[in-house]
Order: sequence, then structure tokens, then C-alpha cells
Amino acid sequence: MSQTTAPATDAASPRRIAALALPALVVLAAEPLYVLVDTAVVGHLGRVPLAALAVGGTVLTLTAWLGTVVAYGTTGRSARRFGSGDRAAAVAEGVQASWLALAAGVLVALAIQVGGGWLARTLVGGSGEVADAAADWLRIAALGAPGLLLAAAGNGWLRGVQDTRRPLLFVLAPNLLSALLCPLLVYPVGLGLVGSAVANAVAQTISGGLFAAALVRERISLRPRPRLIRQQLVLSRDLLIRGVAFQASFLSATAVAARFGAAAVGAHQIAVQLWFFTALVLDALAIAAQALIGAALGAGDAVGARALARRIALLGGACGVAFAVLIAAGAGLVPSWFSSDPQVREQAMVAWPWFVALQPIGGVVFALDGVLIGAGDVRYLRNVTIAAALGGFLPAIWLAYGLDLGLGGIWAGLTLFVALRLAALLLRLRSGGWAVVGAVR
Repeated sequence: MSQTTAPATDAASPRRIAALALPALVVLAAEPLYVLVDTAVVGHLGRVPLAALAVGGTVLTLTAWLGTVVAYGTTGRSARRFGSGDRAAAVAEGVQASWLALAAGVLVALAIQVGGGWLARTLVGGSGEVADAAADWLRIAALGAPGLLLAAAGNGWLRGVQDTRRPLLFVLAPNLLSALLCPLLVYPVGLGLVGSAVANAVAQTISGGLFAAALVRERISLRPRPRLIRQQLVLSRDLLIRGVAFQASFLSATAVAARFGAAAVGAHQIAVQLWFFTALVLDALAIAAQALIGAALGAGDAVGARALARRIALLGGACGVAFAVLIAAGAGLVPSWFSSDPQVREQAMVAWPWFVALQPIGGVVFALDGVLIGAGDVRYLRNVTIAAALGGFLPAIWLAYGLDLGLGGIWAGLTLFVALRLAALLLRLRSGGWAVVGAVR
């Protein structure tokens, strides 16, 4: 089915950007909020179940990260097809992404059934109560991996066709059901920690099923198309490599902070988790950028896409400034929410000025990440991230360790990492080389 698409400059008003970004924010926040509920329920079972949940949850967080890679890759490709007026082809991208997601989810589920015990013992550092409980939780929760990844692919193509209502419903409803089911299974039914895993798997499976049903209702061919799947794999590979660079950088930062003592690593954990939270909020704007930029380029509107990119970058910077003001105002209060230790709070104040300064820079960077992902310019993003990590962040934080610069040195390194990416992204934005028009790139 074909349809016309408004030029980017007309379609991407602030209201339209907000209409895409705000539902995306709710979807992004749904899973972390459910994890908080799950943690609160299991926490009352005792120290061992809580530790087991922490171990198992780490593994499923990595699976969810794979889902994010699939979703981001699908949004840009689907949006280009949609922008060219070919909704059926846009949905077809979702079909192929869903096959890819389903295959990956089944592999994850099977791998954890076979190796869950070994994985739990490796993460815990040996056998024992925590490792056994974590393995049991993992084996059951992993049954939801196919649904989790199907939901990610579904989010990708629905954002591409600029449908924000159904993803909101398909993610929120199962998570709310699971939040109600979890305490019932854990306590009155008496399943304990296993009840948490069952609730998790049920929610992910229902969510994936809803997204799959949405594809069926589109009444297009559901046949796997290996050529399209290979193209999506290339895009996902670049996003995955980029993500690995991020993970290695932040793990290294934590390792260096730990060498400065318990107070330093505790303060670093507070600041970095708050940074991840602000990044999550700003990612909603990046998701809107993916959909709108992809649609504009698919419609052949390179001029409108470049104007839209500048508008989104300014919005990202404005949001970053707003965060910076709030974080600066909360400097004397926010760290005390997370720790009563005066040394930890003192160390948090060392990182705080850098944390504040990062917000406007990060706001623009995250927005432009969304622009280039929507344009399919993922290889450039991959190369920039790797270069900034290897040439800036990692040398800076290990130099901070060698010169005993403390937590301030680590956060100076993080600021350098983001600033290098900002410079490279602005150069790319100015060049216009990313704005390649057409239904596919």
C-alpha cells in the first residue's frame, strides 16, 4: 500500500517530534521501572535471592541490549521505506527484523538452558547458594528471550512507520501484568524467586506476541528474505561493535575508579547511573530523530532532512541545558539520596561539575546519534565511537590512574570522550554526506 509523506520541514514540528519522543520515553522507561518493582519484591525474600536476581538480571540486560541494536537498525530502514510512500516495504523490513530477532532469541534461550549453570557460577565466582539460585532464575526467565527480542524488532518497524500508540500499549500492558503477577507468584503462590522469573518470561512472551500479531494484521508476506536479513545484519553488526566500545569504556572507568578506593567507586557508580538515566531520557529524542530523518530521506527530501537535523540538535542541546541546571541545583542533595557515607558524598562532588558540564554536550551528541542512525550512516558512528574510545577515553582514564588524578580525572576522560564525538558529529552534519536520499541506503 502506498501513501504520501509530508516534507520533513512540515512534518517535524516540535509537536510532531514530541509526539514521537514522549511515547518512546515511556517505552524506554517501562523495563527499568519493572526491574525496580521486581527487585523490591525479591528483596524481601532475603540476601541470597536478591543476589541471584542481580546476577541473572545482568545477563538479561545484555539480551535487552541486543534488542536495542535490532530496534535501532530497523527503525531507520523502515522509516526510509515509509518516507518513500511504500508502507508495505516498511513493514517488510519489520518482518525480516522479526525473523532475525526470533532466531537470536531462541539461540539465547537454548544457550542458557545448556550453559546457565556455568554462566551463573562464572559471574558469582564459584558454586554455592547464589550461583544455584541464579541459574534456576536464568533458565526460566530466558524462555522470554524470543519475546523480548521480537518486541524490540516490533518497536523498530512501528517507530519507522511513525506509529507510537501500539508500541506503548504492547510494552506497558504486559509489564503492568507482570508487576501484578510477580508478587502473587512469589508470595501467595509460594514460588519464591522462581515466581519472579515466571512473571518476567510471561511478560516478555506476551509483548512479543502482540508485536508479532501486529505484523500478521498488516496482511503482507511473512516469508523470510535472506537478502534483507543480511543487510540488517550488517547494520546490526556496526551498532553492536559501537555498543561494545561503549561497554569496554565504561567497564574500564569502573575498574579505574575501584583502584582509587571504595568511596571513589561508590561515588562513580552514583554519578554514572544518573548519567545513564539522563541518557535514557535524551534517547527518546534520538528515537524520534531516527524515524523522522529516515522518512525524510526516503521521501527524497535531503534539504528538509538537514534542516530537521539542525532542529533536533538544538532541541537536544536545550534539553541538556535543562538537565544541567537541575543537576547543578541538586548537587548538595542528590548524592545523599544514594549514600549516607560522607566520604562517598565528598567524592561525588568531585565528579559533579563534570557531570553537569556533560549534559549540554551529551544532549547534542545523543540527538545527532539518532540523526545518523536514521540516515543509515552507522559505519561512521561506529568508527567515531571506536576512535574516541581508543584515542581519548581509555588513554585519559588510565593516565588519570597513573598520575593519581582520582575521580576528577576519570570524569575528565568521559568529558573528552563525549566532546570528541560531538566534534566528529558536527563535522559530519556540516558535510551533508550522511543525507543520502532514497528508499534504501
